[in-house]
Amino acid sequence: MTSPASEGQRKLKLLAVTACPTGIAHTYMAAEKLAQAAAALGIEMKVETQGSIGAENVLSDNDVKEADGVIVAADKDVVLDRFVGKKVLSVPVADGIHRPEQLIEQVRSAPVHTGGHGAPGGGGAGGAGGGKERSAAYKALMNGVSHMIPFVVVGGLLLAVSIALGGHTTPKGIVFEKDSFWFYVNTLGTLGFKLMLPIFSGYIAFALGDRPALVPGMIGGFLAADAVNIYGADANAGFLGAIATGFLAGYLVLGIRKVRVPKFVQPIMPIIVIPIVSTLALGLFYIYVLGQPISWVFTHLTSWLNGMTGSSAIVLGALIGLMIAFDMGGPVNKTAFLVAVGLIGTNNAVMGMAAAAIPVMPLGQGLATLLRRKLYSDQERETGIAALFMGFFGISEGAIPFAAARPAQVIPANMLGGAVAGAVAGVAGVTDSVPHGGPIVSLFGAVGGAAMFFLAIAIGTAVTALTTNALIDLKERKARRGGAEVASLVPEPALAGVAVGSAAGGGAGGVPAGEGAASADSVSASEVLSGYLTARTVKVQLASRDKEAAIREMAEMLASTGNVRDVDELVRVALAREAQGTTGLGEEIAIPHAKTDAVSAPTVGFARSAEGIEWGSLDGTRAKLIFMISVPEAAAGDEHLRILALLSRKLMDTEFRGRLAGAADSADEGAVLGVLGEIR
Repeated sequence: MTSPASEGQRKLKLLAVTACPTGIAHTYMAAEKLAQAAAALGIEMKVETQGSIGAENVLSDNDVKEADGVIVAADKDVVLDRFVGKKVLSVPVADGIHRPEQLIEQVRSAPVHTGGHGAPGGGGAGGAGGGKERSAAYKALMNGVSHMIPFVVVGGLLLAVSIALGGHTTPKGIVFEKDSFWFYVNTLGTLGFKLMLPIFSGYIAFALGDRPALVPGMIGGFLAADAVNIYGADANAGFLGAIATGFLAGYLVLGIRKVRVPKFVQPIMPIIVIPIVSTLALGLFYIYVLGQPISWVFTHLTSWLNGMTGSSAIVLGALIGLMIAFDMGGPVNKTAFLVAVGLIGTNNAVMGMAAAAIPVMPLGQGLATLLRRKLYSDQERETGIAALFMGFFGISEGAIPFAAARPAQVIPANMLGGAVAGAVAGVAGVTDSVPHGGPIVSLFGAVGGAAMFFLAIAIGTAVTALTTNALIDLKERKARRGGAEVASLVPEPALAGVAVGSAAGGGAGGVPAGEGAASADSVSASEVLSGYLTARTVKVQLASRDKEAAIREMAEMLASTGNVRDVDELVRVALAREAQGTTGLGEEIAIPHAKTDAVSAPTVGFARSAEGIEWGSLDGTRAKLIFMISVPEAAAGDEHLRILALLSRKLMDTEFRGRLAGAADSADEGAVLGVLGEIR
């Protein structure tokens, strides 16, 4: 390869940004490798790291102005607007670690960035492919889910409390005294639910198309949530419709951005032209195109279900339960509910079937998080508790975050549990005289056959919970066997418990240029390591032969310090991080890490494995040098992250790794600690 040390008569100046989902090891390893490669080629390069301790070595406006190209090695969103007009090469962070010289060569012929969101790993060598596109779509979906959850929880709990303390049952449902305190509490809860799907759709779109996509995404979400009242549609599309409008809005904005426009129009494109054009296009497409099949489905399902009301009670109950559980507010759910409501007074048994099925989804998902806690993140378990509460009050929307995040596992499980609950209620002749469901209606005295009503709900809930966990477990087992990464309900860093630095270009939460590095240098590495990494947390030879066993062995070693409250929980969180993507960094290194209240103080362990342990490293090497980082949720300060950043950079030094691997075995592990003391 010819040296690109100069371009014309001027020394080549390059910039780089590195970032990984957890903002720890890969971020700094990629930065070090790029810097080393640039120095070897005689190229001037400045690298900004966007890690858990914030953005460091932040690129200034002058840096960008003078740069000949920018390498973005990142597995999370990096805002690229500041690089408009510059050659930008976007690749996965692993390429920054394993292919720095090639990236420096390729950036010279990279396309000029014309504006818009960064697509992590979406371009450059090794960055294209269907897997990356699916990853971007998954991250967008998770972005929508994470923003939606507070509206589900707040809206649902306000509705539940108002129903319990201020509601009155009538043939028209549960009502409140006009202008009473609980009337207003219920109104606030209803508003929270009305915003739920617009927020969901809007933030899916935002993750794909940035701020210009937020307006069409939210308006599309409103149409999916309330088209009946907005323009007189026959049915609302529910959360499945909100997913569709979110992705449509995001990709529509990305498409419009590719249209070449005169220079004088470019400044108003993101704030006026794109939002207006995309909103009109999406809104009219929904009304004139998407709305028609939804109305058709609603109409024909209603006719078909009305024709089924004379069928066997078990068949009709199963059918009602299936439909209630399918889309939680969409046309299929609404069809079954309205048919049941329409028969109140003439055949209350149909409403009894629906009332038994309505709470099964949130109750089942909540129970699932209690039965198999290790399958779920902390955020999921908290949402599960709220879902249990909502399920008791017949608020099926409590299950929407779970269904939105894992539709292939959750929706079939919901439908099976709903069908069982409806069938049991149908066989038992359960009746309901008000258009509402869940255990609460029985407490209001509206249910006939209360014992069987509760039994139907209990059986359906158990079926949903057990099926959900079985399907999730099956998916994860298949992914592990295939070596694939396993997706989770919450965004990547949230599941591992490690915070993500937020600053692109020194944005909110970032560290001003130079400040982070200076702070790190001011901390004595030996002093910090003496607190976090001691002879007690060093093993010269691991006994374990596989990753899970190694993580447990190291967790037990960390527990010898007295800083670990719950070894099993520490292992669970560390393995959950591995499920997102391996912490095997290549170069025979692995750095498993976890942020959890299972530990009371930051603690670091190191161990060697002579044979090496299969860790799923991108370069295929087995891990022989293994560091384990554990910090509490509310860890004071971020020195442990700074040490990890220094450690990640130092591990890129081949000679240092050789000394660490070859340090003589000793009873007090002093030789290994002596090598680690070189970190500065």
